[in-house]
Amino acid sequence: MKIEKISDIHEVLKGYSHKKRLVVAYANDSHSIEAVAMAVKAGLVEGILVGDTETIKKVCKEQGYDESLFRIVQEDNEIRAAEVAVEIVRKGEADVIMKGLVSTDKYMRAILNKERGLVTPNAVLSHVTVMECPAYHKLLTISDVAVIPCPDLNQKIAMIKYVSNTARALGVETPRIALIAPTEQVLPKVQSTVDAAILSKMGERGQIPGVILDGPMALDVAVDKEAAEIKKIRSEVAGNADCLIFPNLESGNVFYKTNTKLGSSKQGAVLMGAKVPSVLSSRGDSVETKLNSIALAALLAG
Repeated sequence: MKIEKISDIHEVLKGYSHKKRLVVAYANDSHSIEAVAMAVKAGLVEGILVGDTETIKKVCKEQGYDESLFRIVQEDNEIRAAEVAVEIVRKGEADVIMKGLVSTDKYMRAILNKERGLVTPNAVLSHVTVMECPAYHKLLTISDVAVIPCPDLNQKIAMIKYVSNTARALGVETPRIALIAPTEQVLPKVQSTVDAAILSKMGERGQIPGVILDGPMALDVAVDKEAAEIKKIRSEVAGNADCLIFPNLESGNVFYKTNTKLGSSKQGAVLMGAKVPSVLSSRGDSVETKLNSIALAALLAG
């Protein structure tokens, strides 16, 4: 099934006979509980909340949520709550993990723990976002807007793998991936153009299979056929990209927030590279975005 809108992901999940299980690390805050309650009631996932039982029950009562919607696991220490959530995944009792009120560094420390975490040696963790932009004709899958500050070539190869896997889960058989840079020219002093040229050649040689790669490519060319025609760029990707790989966190983050705050885009995002998808929402994200992120993570959990 080709998924055309973010809301289509919700419909796909509702059709699952066995719901994916979501565990939340330190779920003591109303935003996390609200998002998970909505996801459970919508039939998207089953919910496991790790945190202080009394606090969780108090929030549920104040906000009008039925505490019986969740399995609640007692742990009032945020570090231990993150570790317990990870252990629940390791035991095979959850398919997706989500950050609650625990700070990002403590949450990531639990996931990255070499002995009791969720990553294999040398794994690359990267943030993947699916955006529904009103000005674009299909969903865009982008990386990285939150985790890797300045990805090197090997990290970009991992990012390409993650966005292409995500696009395929959305029904795109052969993802078209634009390697974003300031220009289509290869400029030795502009590393993003050099990396993009190398990756494009690797794609041509079949070293990165199952995708159509092109770059370096300026953003306007990647998403606007008219811009590509004016610049005389002939490419299967130009004006029709399914995925965008940004050269650094600054450019990806600005793109993400511009579309969110000024472009009325809808989005869901996950952290990939661990044994299961992880929901790593920002404190500034809306409940809708958190709900979409839960749905995306459940879809990617397979």
